Amino acid sequence: MKVTTQDVKYIAQLSRLNVPEADLLEATEQFNQILSYADILQKLDTTGIEPTPYVLPITNALRKDLVKEGATHEEALLNAPAVHNDGFKVPRVVE
Repeated sequence: MKVTTQDVKYIAQLSRLNVPEADLLEATEQFNQILSYADILQKLDTTGIEPTPYVLPITNALRKDLVKEGATHEEALLNAPAVHNDGFKVPRVVE
């Protein structure tokens, strides 16, 4: 299927894009290149190949979660610049 400059104008209108007249021929050529590549992909025999969401195998690169002892409530409040009602006192941010 070949795309014409009229098709590009219509697609641009649907996409709410402003394609200058000077760029219409280049955009038409690029659309046609993309569609010819899609035609090549359509001709490939994919029988026996399972669909996958990724081209390459993906593995989780994150480390395992390890349980560690945290600071106690009292230790955390030792580093607080100000304490109020057994909690951190911070400057007011909402008027």
